[in-house]
Amino acid sequence: MRVVTWNVNGLRAAIRKGFDEWFEHIDADVWLLQETRVLEEQFPKGWNWPSTHEAELHPAEKKGYSGVATLGREMEVVGRGMQSEVYPEDTEGRILITKHGELTCINTYLPNGSAKSERQEFKEKWMEDWRAWLSQFLDSKEPVIVAGDLNIAHTEDDIWNPSGNKKTSGFLPQEREWFTELLSDGWSDAFREFVGKGQKIYSWWSNRGNARELDRGWRIDYLLCNPAAANCVKNIQINREAGLQVSDHAPVILDLEI
Repeated sequence: MRVVTWNVNGLRAAIRKGFDEWFEHIDADVWLLQETRVLEEQFPKGWNWPSTHEAELHPAEKKGYSGVATLGREMEVVGRGMQSEVYPEDTEGRILITKHGELTCINTYLPNGSAKSERQEFKEKWMEDWRAWLSQFLDSKEPVIVAGDLNIAHTEDDIWNPSGNKKTSGFLPQEREWFTELLSDGWSDAFREFVGKGQKIYSWWSNRGNARELDRGWRIDYLLCNPAAANCVKNIQINREAGLQVSDHAPVILDLEI
């Protein structure tokens, strides 16, 4: 089974830039998209979801903002959001839970804290609540994958210029420590486990300073596995070419033996 996570930086723009061609080329069973920024009625005239997959769009209430979508050859929608007292509704369209045969996927677009201090505070509160909420999925006998743009580069291997970004949202000490604790709970960072330490391979590039051309990026797009899913990993890769053509993020492609 092939699973892809991809922040498309606006699905309508991604369609114009060749998303459909990459969809066919990568040929995945499950697609987990973030930052879709679209409502069903806003898609280009004549465009439809691929007929080979079921599709579920979970947009934000605010137009042109956030949102996730999941596609699968077979799919059951399990829920949206954390469905907790603190977050009874997922108004920013950040979590979509689906089941694909034995596999459960938790499509997540973690908040960005770079805009202003209030959003950083919101991000860090959301992180703590989300981590606690995720714990219920860890011990599942069936494979569970948490996938998406988590807006954090965990280690110095995951960012081009670690020394220059120590005070930047997404690489703050408390964010990195939180990520370490998330993995210590029992989640496995599939890409890092597969390629090993010391490999600086990125999934997002700024549009400033020729970062894309010079490959000066961040790895902030993840596929996290519970123990049952970790035992199924066959291969994982980041397709930089697709990212350069379609989005400011590259798709992360995971192959599982399920």
